[in-house]
Amino acid sequence: MMNDRVVVRFAPSPTGYLHIGGARTAIFNWLFARKMGGKFILRIEDTDIDRSTEESIKGIIEGLQWLGITWDEGPYFQSQFIKEHLATAERLLKEGKAYKCFCTKEELEKKREQAKKRKTSILYDGACRDLSPDDVLERERAGIPYTIRLKVPRDPGGAVRFHDIVYGDIEKKYEDIEDFIIVRSNKTPLYVLSNAVDDIRDGITHIIRGQDGLANTPKQILIYQALGAPMPKFAHMPLTLDPKRAKISKRRHGEIVSIQFYREKGFLPWAMVNFLALLGWSTPDSRQIFSKQELIDAFSLEGINRSNSIFDIRKNDPKFFTDPKAISINAHYIRTMPLDELIPYVKEHLEKEGLWSDTYERDKREWFRKTIDLIRSRYHLLTDFVTLGRAYFSDDYPIDEKALKKNILKYPQLQKWFDELGERLEQTDEFSAHEVEKIIRDFADEKEVKVGVITNAIRTAITGQAVGPGLFDVLELIGKQRVIKRIKKAKDLFLEHK
Repeated sequence: MMNDRVVVRFAPSPTGYLHIGGARTAIFNWLFARKMGGKFILRIEDTDIDRSTEESIKGIIEGLQWLGITWDEGPYFQSQFIKEHLATAERLLKEGKAYKCFCTKEELEKKREQAKKRKTSILYDGACRDLSPDDVLERERAGIPYTIRLKVPRDPGGAVRFHDIVYGDIEKKYEDIEDFIIVRSNKTPLYVLSNAVDDIRDGITHIIRGQDGLANTPKQILIYQALGAPMPKFAHMPLTLDPKRAKISKRRHGEIVSIQFYREKGFLPWAMVNFLALLGWSTPDSRQIFSKQELIDAFSLEGINRSNSIFDIRKNDPKFFTDPKAISINAHYIRTMPLDELIPYVKEHLEKEGLWSDTYERDKREWFRKTIDLIRSRYHLLTDFVTLGRAYFSDDYPIDEKALKKNILKYPQLQKWFDELGERLEQTDEFSAHEVEKIIRDFADEKEVKVGVITNAIRTAITGQAVGPGLFDVLELIGKQRVIKRIKKAKDLFLEHK
């Protein structure tokens, strides 16, 4: 009998960084385990010695930790259990459920060619299936290498039948499944065997994985049946495609489909989880934003869609470097999450750029909190705090070229007015948003120009940007001395751009 408690696993191959498709698989398994009060196991399938690397293993674990995807057991490593996989193959041999195949590469190639001519998917004809014990012994003594193949039942009209929670009832006829290899001639087990043995040992009750794993499922079920093991339930998730309907892959798309890329670009971990959960899954009310507990409560395997999801990569789009929905969700969390939760992430990016000051946690703590709270309303990424927001934390900041031309260089009279305005602001004792606004509006009236000409010029000179939060609040936050110094220095922009 299968344990009543739900047990799921995420079993990545460490052949590169944590891919968004892999992360989504981990998230769905984790959500289901948490929803059902079950257990989530992390198992690293590292038996591909040529492609598995320590760096990839580290990247997968760090990626999951950054996302906040916690596991209850593991990480286990598939390579630790190879003896168990091989022992299982030996057991199947002894029980007559598998056999040794001595066919050479040349013989197998000939069989493949014949299969192509017959237009059949069965490439191997079972030539060694009925060898007598003496024939087997003779070949072994002759040192002929062999693979081990599982015996697929030959019942006429028989089939592997199972219910997939996403795709419904699925059937694969025995006659369409060849006796497949479970151990190579070099005595290493194949994935199809190792995976099934590990799932049985770990008591996996539900296998939640990508739709590309569906092709292997009938073979794995045959192994379960041959071993007399209880059958897990299956839920295959739709593929994630790019806008051209090509499967998202490391080879095709590069780093833009890695979790590390989004961490470095300034995504919040939960925003990324929230976005990835919506790739191929939805609630009846099409809700988009979830807290951790809300997402756990709302999640169900029945909510997984059959149709493939689209990850709207926009590699060459000047405005959106990735899916706009991902950026929008991230911006939502930057705007709305508790300030105390946001600040550590902002600090990490400021430190990376050399813009952090310990005073932001001491005597300038309140100023720092007010600044972050004010400027976050227009930001989409954590990196915006060190790019668009650089002028709040440093006097060394770039001025956006378009804003400079449109808001400053277009009005030559500003070269003189900047000094005058600086002197007016210097004379005020109360450098508050209210008082500064009055001075600037009076100045615009006196010069007989729209107040926008003055405010846009000041914003560009003070922050380097064309847009931002309310200007008068910004000026109060940046402070009297810094504002006056920057306004007076702005006249030099005309000399620099003659």
